[in-house]
Amino acid sequence: MKRSLTTLTTLTALLCASALAGGAQGQTIPDRGTVTVNGATVFYKATGSGEPLLLIHGYPLSGELFKNNRTLPGYRVITVDLPGFGQSRALGREASIENYATTMLGFMDAVGLDRAVVGGMSMGGMTLLQMYKNAPDRFKGLILIDTTAEPSGVAEKANWLGTAQQAEQKGVASLVDILMPRMLTSVSRSTMPNQVQHLGGLVRAASLNGAVGGAVALANRPDANPVLPTIRVPTLIIAGMEDNLTPTELQVKMNMAIPGSRLVNIPGAGHAATFEKALAVNAALRAWLPTTR
Repeated sequence: MKRSLTTLTTLTALLCASALAGGAQGQTIPDRGTVTVNGATVFYKATGSGEPLLLIHGYPLSGELFKNNRTLPGYRVITVDLPGFGQSRALGREASIENYATTMLGFMDAVGLDRAVVGGMSMGGMTLLQMYKNAPDRFKGLILIDTTAEPSGVAEKANWLGTAQQAEQKGVASLVDILMPRMLTSVSRSTMPNQVQHLGGLVRAASLNGAVGGAVALANRPDANPVLPTIRVPTLIIAGMEDNLTPTELQVKMNMAIPGSRLVNIPGAGHAATFEKALAVNAALRAWLPTTR
């Protein structure tokens, strides 16, 4: 199978790669570790046993977005921190959705995942669509969570570039107040302070390189609509019904364009539905995952 990258792994990933047959089934991937791909250091965690399920977070969070989605019977759930977020490190501030996709495919190479079910939330979902475009044979199924295939319009592009500028001028922590109303519903923000604290902590943990680069990547993201009708693996689309960043009509549009895809709406959830309503999202995953086997 052709590989587009040469990756350098840390000791833990090398141990994993020494047993590719098992690694392809998610059995030998260590519980946590780092790999180096194209100069970026990528941190990951793995939980459970069984088939591999890789989850990619959105902006400007980390793999800890999925802290309540790691227990899925029959699956080794692997969460990553994109370069510049969480415990991963980016070389600089230049970033793009296409580069994130290349890095994540390189990550799969490094830990021995020939094929897997892969999910992505928001920017992670945009990354996932580019991954599929580049290497459709690497996937057993796709999970698109509160995301879109649309490129940024003029107003949205200006908003993301403004976010990058704010991070640069006022610091990454200043993004918390503008992002929380997008991530969580007003009900959760007023009654679930632990959710606000957790997601706010993930935002604050992002590096300046990550926050600036990610916002610019979102502003300049490619149009992924041409990818949708080419998808030939089981696809689950999860949509928070109160998502004001990628509204449900965008999820409906993807559902109509991806052959055989399944759309699950999550009531009472905003953009971070996978965290805000983890029990409902986990139920949707458990019901759908058998279709990928």
